[in-house]
Amino acid sequence: MAELDWHAERSDLADIVQLDRSPETDGIDLAGVRAYRQERVRRKMFEYGVDAVILSDPVNIRYATGTRNMQVFSMRNAPSRYLLLTLDKSILFEFTGCLHLAEGFETIDEVRPARTASFVAAGPHIVEREALWSAEMADLIHELTGNRKATVGLERLNAGTSIALRNRGLSVVDAQQPIEMARAIKSPEEMKCVIASLRATEIGVGKLRGAIRPGLTEAELWSVLHKSIIEQNGDYVETRLLNAGDRTNPWFQETSANLIGRNDLIALDTDVVGCHGYYADFSRTFHAGPDKPSAEQRDLYKIAFEQVHHNMDILRPGMTFREYADRAWNIPEKYHTNRYYLSAHGVGMTGEYPYLYHHGDFPEAGYDGALESGMTICVESFIGEDGGREGVKLEQQVLITDSGIELLSRFPFEDDLLA
Repeated sequence: MAELDWHAERSDLADIVQLDRSPETDGIDLAGVRAYRQERVRRKMFEYGVDAVILSDPVNIRYATGTRNMQVFSMRNAPSRYLLLTLDKSILFEFTGCLHLAEGFETIDEVRPARTASFVAAGPHIVEREALWSAEMADLIHELTGNRKATVGLERLNAGTSIALRNRGLSVVDAQQPIEMARAIKSPEEMKCVIASLRATEIGVGKLRGAIRPGLTEAELWSVLHKSIIEQNGDYVETRLLNAGDRTNPWFQETSANLIGRNDLIALDTDVVGCHGYYADFSRTFHAGPDKPSAEQRDLYKIAFEQVHHNMDILRPGMTFREYADRAWNIPEKYHTNRYYLSAHGVGMTGEYPYLYHHGDFPEAGYDGALESGMTICVESFIGEDGGREGVKLEQQVLITDSGIELLSRFPFEDDLLA
């Protein structure tokens, strides 16, 4: 089946503006950021004995190359664009009609049209399409590595493509571990991208806070953040986590048409994929007014504030995940049922490795490892009593440094709720 490139005959594409060439790039060496990230992936591939990876998660493709294209669409329609990366070659298979988007990226040696191997694209011919896809990839991997039994790391691919590759003699492994371990440590230049995304998101949250009034729906208020993020060249918001009143407890009730009531608490988790594709992840809880917060609302807020700051204060490079769990803030029994499922987590272009669990959850869910300088960590709290009306969500984003931490998220806390 022929692969179409709708723009193949065009000659007016030379001056297309490269991704991220925009005001928020000032002072950032994006070529250096891309080179660092790709080298990290290749280093971890070598450490884990992986000859090639085929990346279809658009976040991982962006990490390894700096290129993006229809992030959410690509995430749902895999493999519709994918990256073949070996220890010395990078070939991007781009979605039909979009090959021009990767021009000018030094992280890409070659761009080819993708062969979309999904049921939506192939219908009843899916098995045939998967066979063609796997034949093309297996031959190319053999050509690039010189090994017909090369070890290939995969992620986010439909099962048929994985099976077809294995049937062609390749050793198929999961690419998640080397990719996550690569992403875990940020360079100083990469941190400029993280901070740019945070500052833009803080502007949006400030506008959201200023727009709060009883009678708005949750969705109307949440849209203020969306508008600001898009205006500042951010990408999208990954979750729907803004709730008011009795929809703040328990947590993880998605934003709705619920009306914000007088004196309600309003809890927000940003989860913004912002400038340069980096996650800006902090949480705040506001009070709708017009009266002062109640004693119960202030108590919830102060307890969440205490949890976040205690757990921030114990972070240090070299601390094991088990040590962190043992020293982390002990959640009072009446709030334990509705606790946030994590104590802290890594963050970069999305929520990332590592997950740090509460002391009581560590035996069942936890795993060990160590915090390292260059990791960015989000410290979480949700405090809401089982059966209580409202809850408070707070979260801070920090960088692990050689001596401790650097606070990254600067949006202020609420003085009237801390009073």
